[in-house]
Amino acid sequence: MPATVTKRPAVLWEHRTYPGDLSQLSRVRADLATDLAGFDPDLVDTLQLATSELFANSCKYTRAEPPFKEVIRALSMPDPATLRVSLSDCGGGGGVPRIPTERTDLEWDWAECQRGLVLVENLSAAWGHFRLAPWADLGTHVWAEFAVDPASAPPDLRPYVFTR
Repeated sequence: MPATVTKRPAVLWEHRTYPGDLSQLSRVRADLATDLAGFDPDLVDTLQLATSELFANSCKYTRAEPPFKEVIRALSMPDPATLRVSLSDCGGGGGVPRIPTERTDLEWDWAECQRGLVLVENLSAAWGHFRLAPWADLGTHVWAEFAVDPASAPPDLRPYVFTR
């Protein structure tokens, strides 16, 4: 059987780690704006909105009381036309990201939960998730991809970007 070669992302930003608490949301958004300096401002705004929703979900499904567990944010460009943001929670909530489809109109009017994933689905080119360890509740990794015009990406991007 031939060996499979995994291609390294065209650009990989250093991961950022946050306490799994909603009070960190402004920091998450600010760090994303810093890391994406030079990209189209509309794209940055879109990523901030989608990342805010994913971060809020990660906080919901990680430890809810101090000391908060961590949420890890990853950012990469697997190819020149795609920007991928992903968040990994530390588990403990037992939830699996999904867009509910079995609600009645009245239930949708009342519900506040899981609408963020509808937003992420509509803003992104693709999104998905996987369990960090299928045999245990060690967390969930959720990602979303966004189209980038390669001509509008900053010309000085390096294969690995340090964030601190």
